[in-house]
Amino acid sequence: MSRASGRNIMKQQLTLETRKKLYSARRLLPLDVQKETGIRIPVNVYFKDPLVAKTNPAAAIDKNFLVPWEPGLKDGPTSARFAVVDYDATMGTLAPPAKWDQKRHTFVAPNGEALDEHATCLPQFRQLSVWGTVQHTLDFFESGFALGRRITWGFEGNRLILVPAAGYGENAYYDRKSKSLQFYWFERDGQRIYTCHSSDIVNHEFGHAVLDGLRPYYFESILSQTAGFHEFLGDLTAILMAFRNNDFRETVMVESAGDLASGSLLSSLAQQFGDAVVGQPYLRSARNQLTMQDVASELRPHLVSQVLTGAMFDIIIALLGKYKQRQEDRLNADPAAKTSSLAQMFWFTIQRMQMMAIQPLDLLPPCDVTFRDYALAVLRAEQVTNPTDPNGYQAMMLDVFIKRGILGEADRAPLLATAAVFDRPQLAIFHSIDSIGASRGGAYRFLDDNRRDLFIPATADVVVAEIARASKLTTEARQMPDQIVVQYIWREEVVLVGDRFGRFAGERTSMPCGANSRIGPKRQSRSLVT
Repeated sequence: MSRASGRNIMKQQLTLETRKKLYSARRLLPLDVQKETGIRIPVNVYFKDPLVAKTNPAAAIDKNFLVPWEPGLKDGPTSARFAVVDYDATMGTLAPPAKWDQKRHTFVAPNGEALDEHATCLPQFRQLSVWGTVQHTLDFFESGFALGRRITWGFEGNRLILVPAAGYGENAYYDRKSKSLQFYWFERDGQRIYTCHSSDIVNHEFGHAVLDGLRPYYFESILSQTAGFHEFLGDLTAILMAFRNNDFRETVMVESAGDLASGSLLSSLAQQFGDAVVGQPYLRSARNQLTMQDVASELRPHLVSQVLTGAMFDIIIALLGKYKQRQEDRLNADPAAKTSSLAQMFWFTIQRMQMMAIQPLDLLPPCDVTFRDYALAVLRAEQVTNPTDPNGYQAMMLDVFIKRGILGEADRAPLLATAAVFDRPQLAIFHSIDSIGASRGGAYRFLDDNRRDLFIPATADVVVAEIARASKLTTEARQMPDQIVVQYIWREEVVLVGDRFGRFAGERTSMPCGANSRIGPKRQSRSLVT
């Protein structure tokens, strides 16, 4: 009997009650055990999109894409956080949903047909593909290597609606009002192209939904960089999720011959959509040389975002270079030293990059964000998790941010100066970590009692927008001390003074103000990090 057959028999023999017990302890189970017991289920999705699958068979359908199983899975697919509604507004049709087959422990077509690589033309394939992609990506964002907590949406309710074929159009978007991700279809050269078939597009739009849940007031900002940051996080989500795929990384290593700067498959996003709509082999590329000066007067958020996307891609390349150099130095000192393969070093790079890029989101301001804010948050998070920095990661990242014009040369000395990791603010009134983290009311009393030290106006009506306890991990999977993240805002009336406001000069407007604080536990000095 093959191992695969043995796994299938094991999954079929497990009772639902036994699987529920395993599900309760899933965070403690190795990935291979989760797969063999059905706590994670395989879903067929495109590595990238149908065009990439056609031109690069090695990056076609991912048959080992694992998605977290839940006891409450229903037809649709429908899970705790997502519900697929395959309604086409142009055609006025509602496609039958993918069916959850409890006995086979998988989703199938209405007639029982398997939704594998031979079923890509079925509507249920696209339903399962979209659901599986976002279910997998949400699991990453909520893991200890990312935010280390459950994520809420930017709207009331707990399920994000997924519409795989919303109608005719060269588009896809996240819409807070309808609580949905909308994916459209269009035709080129007699071929119907579904944007939902592109894992890059699905993850990009889902990145918008994640950021809207974390920072809902960004939608009120008028800054082009705040809008650009939304686009950046969408692109970053697509890039990081592609990199997490073992088979895809191996394909990238072969295509690029280990030189990430030369690999188009690695840095290109939404290739089928870009080829059909804008006439180039990608929609956007992370491999660019744009600086902040190049986009100084630019208002298009997609173009502005590429400066930050390019910077983070530069950091990925530099990180891999550091791993290569460290191994070369070890071999020069000891030719018999243990070595890692290029694929292993690439995975080490991605693991560290995931932590470097996503964990700093907790340090961003709640109302407006600039690329400088994010760069400082990235450096601050690295200082917290890697204070001694023996490999010079902070200096390397600082070089990239300065080259791109996101930070200035004047920032180098103060940011690299030796300093205590935690600068403990002297607050007027002490509140215990437990009381702050217990409720929004507890967090508000802490803020209200310390308004002066936190620069909150005495008369401002402070709103605690979010309070969460996060349990994050380092790249070595070491548990970091728990963090309590408190996000709070207030609104101030301001007078619009000056000719630049035209007919609105002299009028009053309400502007959101606020801050985001990360509070550590007692063993980490009960410090407030802002």
